[in-house]
Amino acid sequence: MGSTLISLVSGGSRGLGLAILERLLARGDRVATFSRSGSSALATLAAAHADRLHVEALDGSDSAAVIGFVCRVVERFGGLDHCIANAAIAHEGVLATMRDDEIDSMLTVNVKASIVLVRESIRHMLANTPLPLGEGGRRPGEGARSDSPHTPLPLGEGGRRPGEGARAAGPSITLISSIVASRGSPGLSVYAATKAALEGFARSLAREVGPRGIRVNAIAPGFLETDLSATLSADNRARIARRTALGRLGTPADVVGAIEFLTSPDAAFITGQVLTIDGGG
Repeated sequence: MGSTLISLVSGGSRGLGLAILERLLARGDRVATFSRSGSSALATLAAAHADRLHVEALDGSDSAAVIGFVCRVVERFGGLDHCIANAAIAHEGVLATMRDDEIDSMLTVNVKASIVLVRESIRHMLANTPLPLGEGGRRPGEGARSDSPHTPLPLGEGGRRPGEGARAAGPSITLISSIVASRGSPGLSVYAATKAALEGFARSLAREVGPRGIRVNAIAPGFLETDLSATLSADNRARIARRTALGRLGTPADVVGAIEFLTSPDAAFITGQVLTIDGGG
């Protein structure tokens, strides 16, 4: 248990989020997720992994609820290694006819809620990640005396201190963007704007927290066969498939391997990147 990774995934009730949970649980992680409505598939998964899967029903647009959720996850599992900000909503429609409430909901859920989730995760990661060694082998703020007192951090679940054990690759943040952020799509201009915001956020945050060993990346999937893409019209879905080199929409299974990679020691020197997985769109 001492080397078990602790991963947090938002929006894990269905689609890509559910597939991420399944892959991380299969890897042996302890995983936490929240969603607004839940699903029978998530309930079944939670029953099968009651000791390693923490599930809550909450509205991600409620910042106070998100803050409390992250605190409870850290308290239960003893730390946090990886945060995958996956929750999102989409409203299809040309901008000229889009209602204010549709714009507001996409900005709130896709951008603000993801940033708040990442902020809270980062706060716990920073608190439990040792400062880099400075001149003379001392960490910033430490004195030069070899006999200076040092109080070790308390042991968490599994007998490891925060920052020890499973963090060979360091803690990480992964934001789920979309191919439309860079290539656009008719009827999805506001959705594209929210995802482009996450990519800029990832690049800047990577530079901000990189010195503390925290990696930040984004994944930009093409259109996937999920409940989210089901809101698109049949004509739009057919058009997307035609312009994709592989001639189809993707599936969650096409994406989860990249997420597993970015949260593994194999990705220890990868940060500030946006990985596109779109079947050659």
